[in-house]
Amino acid sequence: MTRHSRVLISAPASGSGKTTVATGLMAALRRRGTTVAAFKVGPDYIDPGYHALATGRPGRNLDPVLVGAQRIAPLAAHGATAAQVAVVEGVMGLFDGRAGTAGHGSTAHVAALLAAPVLLVVDVRGQGRSLAALLHGFRSFDASVWIAGVVLNQVGSARHEQTCRDACAEVGLPVLGALRRDDALAVPSRHLGLVTAAEHAAAAGVVARWADAVAAQVDLDAVLSLAAPAPSTPRWEAEAEVTRTAGEPVVAMAGGPAFTFGYAEHADLLAAAGATIAVFDPLRDESLPPGAAGMVLPGGFPECHTEELSANVALRAEIHALVRCGAPVHAECGGLLYLCRSVDGAPMCGVLDAQASMTGQLVLGYRDAVALRGSVLHREGDRVSGHEFHRTTVTPRAGEPAWGWRGAPPEGFVKGGVHASFLHTHPAAHPAAVARFVASCAKGTP
Repeated sequence: MTRHSRVLISAPASGSGKTTVATGLMAALRRRGTTVAAFKVGPDYIDPGYHALATGRPGRNLDPVLVGAQRIAPLAAHGATAAQVAVVEGVMGLFDGRAGTAGHGSTAHVAALLAAPVLLVVDVRGQGRSLAALLHGFRSFDASVWIAGVVLNQVGSARHEQTCRDACAEVGLPVLGALRRDDALAVPSRHLGLVTAAEHAAAAGVVARWADAVAAQVDLDAVLSLAAPAPSTPRWEAEAEVTRTAGEPVVAMAGGPAFTFGYAEHADLLAAAGATIAVFDPLRDESLPPGAAGMVLPGGFPECHTEELSANVALRAEIHALVRCGAPVHAECGGLLYLCRSVDGAPMCGVLDAQASMTGQLVLGYRDAVALRGSVLHREGDRVSGHEFHRTTVTPRAGEPAWGWRGAPPEGFVKGGVHASFLHTHPAAHPAAVARFVASCAKGTP
């Protein structure tokens, strides 16, 4: 059981400044000696990297679509172990959830599941008294969501700030801060969003600037007073989710700047299932960890590091040899690209006889998928909720398809001990797949 306080940072729309305010708040509170747990609503892999810099703890995700609504409070309790306050950054606009549903998986949905107050960040450029109408609409739209305060962002002047404060007062919402327009708070972006914290050399400095701005322009004591005590709830425990395999097989897990897309609970479950996790960086390490019996290749941005990955010939050869021996391999999205013969013409591991290339088309969305083949992860017929997020394509087919879902051709590859796919899944929703993978590693065969 755990007790801490919680506050959720949301906004009327994407691009309003949620990440700046949420991450700056985390870092500013930490500077004052508060132990902060960080969460991100949805399947986002980039913001949690900045959260980790801000808090000194793993950034974690809360996604009812991927893990089920029943797991949200236990996962939050697990992630907030020994923390005094949990700061949850929302996704998109407050009520935006899975397409075609009434807000399932939205920030509002998670706020209700956590019984957490919402601090609404509003980009007020071009707004004055009309802000009152916007806030009235958001507050009255869903009675189960507790909008408890406002942070004004992109304020142009002292007069503009006062006009907006007056508008908030008209609808009875307190203003807890007002951030002036400042280009120095921006972070570079690319084809899938912000540059990851692991790749952005000045990321720590960016987080520090966010913390400076929030500490100077947001009432931290008022935010802490606003945060609500978390209800007592059982904590998610990895050890209770999986059967432990004897032998402690070494699972090599790719990390470093090219492979940053993963969930913290994955490592928790691998360890609970009996694996010894050894992290390696394909950009720098020329060999796999000693004794590697299996490998996890998370998603990330290998397409942005093709020259360095391709130049690491020794490691590519070791990976190819490991796969040839039948070792279990779990590769998602970026990991799939790395296993191909090439990415945009640059030689990769050649495990899959296929070529990957960048396209101009964004593939994005949740998928309800069924396993089309038995593999080191899933039994044939297993059903999962997953998420796609990429601008790449892989051709031709190089193995049996891994997944099928309505309205799309079969996706992914199952080949020997390899399970490779564009589909991201959350291991906390499928602990049996993690246990199956570790057991396969312990056996030494798929």
